[in-house]
Amino acid sequence: MNQRQNYHCALSGLVLLSFSTAAQEQGASAAQANNPLANMTALNFQNYYIGDVTESDEDANQFWIRYAKPVSVAETNWIVRASLPVNTYPIPPSGSHTTGIGDFNIFAAYLIDTGNPAVSFGVGPQLTAPTATKDEVGSEKWSAGIANVLFNASSAVFQYGYLLTWQESFAGEDARQDVNVGAFQPFAFYQLGGGTYLRAAPIWVYNFEDDSYSVPLGIGAGQVIKKGNTVYNVFVEPQFSVADDGAGYPDWQVFLGFNMQFLD
Repeated sequence: MNQRQNYHCALSGLVLLSFSTAAQEQGASAAQANNPLANMTALNFQNYYIGDVTESDEDANQFWIRYAKPVSVAETNWIVRASLPVNTYPIPPSGSHTTGIGDFNIFAAYLIDTGNPAVSFGVGPQLTAPTATKDEVGSEKWSAGIANVLFNASSAVFQYGYLLTWQESFAGEDARQDVNVGAFQPFAFYQLGGGTYLRAAPIWVYNFEDDSYSVPLGIGAGQVIKKGNTVYNVFVEPQFSVADDGAGYPDWQVFLGFNMQFLD
């Protein structure tokens, strides 16, 4: 498993979901629209277009379909989220590309009562299954690990938090590189009013197998719209690497998203 696949294995553990008369309701929806632990069903379509892959001078793309749903188990509350990517990666040294379904990821976050309804905190296990349709677009490894997320919406104007994940392979194709990767995603959202907001949500990745890493920064904009019982959240966020070491990471990329959240 090369750095590119390790990077996107890290991405598989990450997600920004979308919450929600008039101005007050729209403001509440916007303030919670990127809460990873929002207590409602969500369907997200997200895309990373990577304009330049490190040490290859080629582009790549990863499209994610993600579904999240709150569940209650023995009087405990959880968010369960499943993700499946469609990957397009360059094949060195030819420079040609291959496309296929990547590895399936699922995680469950136990929601801990913080005593403040505006502050969400969750932790739980994650599992990645080797479902890739082609060798080049997946790890061929079973991996498991943990995810921890914090989201603070105490302010209607500025929300922030982080998502920390780690996973390690425990089974799979012996000939492929083992997975042992951690990722930290700080995120911040500044509401401009009317559902429009500024955003920053880069993903910093460290590969414990070979000490390679990627540290991008980005800033973008989004719009939250509530129609009936559905909250729509669309955004774009260009991101640029400020530090990296190793092949297969993004030198620059554009993160696009169309998220839907369904209110009861």
